[in-house]
This record gives sequence, structure tokens and C-alpha cells, in this order.
Amino acid sequence: MDIPRTLSLRTAGLAVALAGLVGLASAATPADLLAGYQAQAGEAPSATRGQAFFTQRHGGEWACGSCHGHQPVGTGRHASTGKPIEPLAPAANAQRFTDAAKVEKWFRRNCKDVLSRECSAAEKADVLAWLMEVKP
Repeated sequence: MDIPRTLSLRTAGLAVALAGLVGLASAATPADLLAGYQAQAGEAPSATRGQAFFTQRHGGEWACGSCHGHQPVGTGRHASTGKPIEPLAPAANAQRFTDAAKVEKWFRRNCKDVLSRECSAAEKADVLAWLMEVKP
């Protein structure tokens, strides 16, 4: 076994893997993310279902709108801490849904708060489809 060649191959493989991870966290568009969720879900998203999902409590204390507002084009407030939350709708905040890693982080946290579980790809697609339609 040629040690320098093996290390070179491992280094190249690591570089490729890291480039893939950087790509996941890099800038995206809401439409890119929606297409990915739709592909994972295997069905077309529904803005109507997304709005209903966003405003319902799902058996718990909070709905998405509890913090983000039922019309998420203004600054929201965290339901328990009162911390301000920037507008969620992409039309009101151009930075929303442009970083896939952040989107996944916040979907994971917020879905666990609202649903006591992670959201499915179909649920994410529905909510994002609605949020993309909401205008200030």
C-alpha cells in the first residue's frame, strides 16, 4: 500500500464531502427549498394546507403563528421569552429561506415545539408554499 497515495485519496474524498456540506448551507432560494421538500414528499405542496398548518395548535399550547404572527409579514415575538422574531414571509424578509442549514435547524426546533415531533417534508413544503404567497 502506498501511504502518500492513500492519504491523498482520503484528503480528496474529505474535500469532496466538505464541499457537499458547504453547498447544503450555502445560499438557496425559497423556490429551491420548496422543490427539495416537494421531491422528498412526492406530492405537490398546498398553500391552503400550509396556512391551516401554520395557524393550528396541533393539540399543544402553540401554533407557528403564536410566535410568528398569523400573518407573518411583521415582527413576531417568542411566546414565552418575548424575544423579537424577524418577519417569516420571504416577501417581507429577503433573508428568509436562503440558508438550507438554518431552515432545517429552525424547522426541527419549531416543529418539536408545536408538534412534539419533527415536521414531514410535505408539511414543510405546504408551509413554505403558503409563506411564499404571503405579501406585506
